[in-house]
Amino acid sequence: MPSADLVLPAPMSRVAVVAPTSGARACLVELARAGCVELTGNLPPPEGEAVEALRRLGGRRRTNGGEPALLDRPPDLAALEREGRSRLLSGEIELQRHARLGLPHHSFTAWLGWTPATEVGPLNERLAPLDSAVVELTPPPWAEPPTQLRPVPIEQPFRPLVQSYGTSRYRDVDPTLFTVVTFVVMFGMMFGDVGHGLLLALIGLWLRRRRVGRFAGISHLWVIVTAAGLSGAAFGLLYGEAFGPTGLVPTLWLDPVDEPIKLLVAALGVGAVMLTVSYVLGIVNRWRGGGVREAVFAQFGVAGLVVLVGALVVTGGVYFDLPAVVIGGAAVALVGLVLLAVGLVLDAGRGAAAVTQAVVEFVDAVIRLFSNVISFTRLAAFGLMHAAVGAIVFAAATALWGGVAGAVAAALVFVAGNALAFALEGLVTGVQALRLEYYELYSRVFAGEGHAFSPWTMPVLSSEEES
Repeated sequence: MPSADLVLPAPMSRVAVVAPTSGARACLVELARAGCVELTGNLPPPEGEAVEALRRLGGRRRTNGGEPALLDRPPDLAALEREGRSRLLSGEIELQRHARLGLPHHSFTAWLGWTPATEVGPLNERLAPLDSAVVELTPPPWAEPPTQLRPVPIEQPFRPLVQSYGTSRYRDVDPTLFTVVTFVVMFGMMFGDVGHGLLLALIGLWLRRRRVGRFAGISHLWVIVTAAGLSGAAFGLLYGEAFGPTGLVPTLWLDPVDEPIKLLVAALGVGAVMLTVSYVLGIVNRWRGGGVREAVFAQFGVAGLVVLVGALVVTGGVYFDLPAVVIGGAAVALVGLVLLAVGLVLDAGRGAAAVTQAVVEFVDAVIRLFSNVISFTRLAAFGLMHAAVGAIVFAAATALWGGVAGAVAAALVFVAGNALAFALEGLVTGVQALRLEYYELYSRVFAGEGHAFSPWTMPVLSSEEES
């Protein structure tokens, strides 16, 4: 699969769907059946005979309920009302609303819209028997194409996490692949325990099989749950944690309780890397959407990245006692601050009020930059808390051990303590990982708000199915 499929939306074409006015309904029905064209324009309010029929039907017994649907032939509205077919009446109302988006010209009507570039040829083949056609148009400069993300298997389960924040613009890099890595790593670092991680992975696999019942609505999240669990198990091996410090697994890296400072430094390092990548993605998005000026001078563009890199170099120079590195890092950070100040002044305009606004925004931007880095200390804090709770539970169970009664009490404490830690830590860790995604990473990656591709689509029933 080409790498572009992982990070860029599907190419969209601006089109005009042209049909004989006498065959407008048949054309729209075929568009609804194809489900690949988003018609542009504000839908007018419902009106007409179908609306009145559905209103009269409101208090009567209905049949064929469910989502709106269309007949493949012009319906008899009176017959649909007599038979209580509210589903087909609702579909006819929506068709008539979309029909009014058309632009009539002599004996033809045209609808403007967007469709994936790969669908233009197949759609023309479908419309040709109806004497209709799709014509590709040059998009006007002000028109923002809708965003249709490609159905990449590795990214698809994580798309809800990104879409709950917003829809990326058509020209922007899709951050879903970035989210796959960052969310799983951050969750695992805060939830490091082999036993708890494998248990969470098993819950994810159990969710996969839920097709009906209480959990069917969230079964699509099974990949996220399983991946997060496996990440937690992997970090548990690094920490030497398996239902706490039980000694069931060796410590491959560090014990969070014994070496919290080392864990804190590692968390800041992970945060610095993630922030750097998010800046790079944001720079690409700003360059593609707003040009060089926005990419270079924006707070989350080159200016912000240069300040961050300079600050990291200074920190490394101080830590390793390298004065030359400190001076070089300070110079780099100063360049970034100058770029940031220039960008804020250009955006603010002229006058004393504009200068004051630029100064306030400059101070705020610098403070936010360093506070964003510090936010990643929570990776260490929650990892340490998880390990500390496990250590307390294990110590309590060990203290109770002895004799039959002591063994039973120890087992109950161990099981109940781990169950409570698993439930609370799993919830809190998931929330914190999302918080870091939304506030620290996505705020840099997203350069603006797009709108998701929403094609005109509706089930189309044949005469046999309708009867």
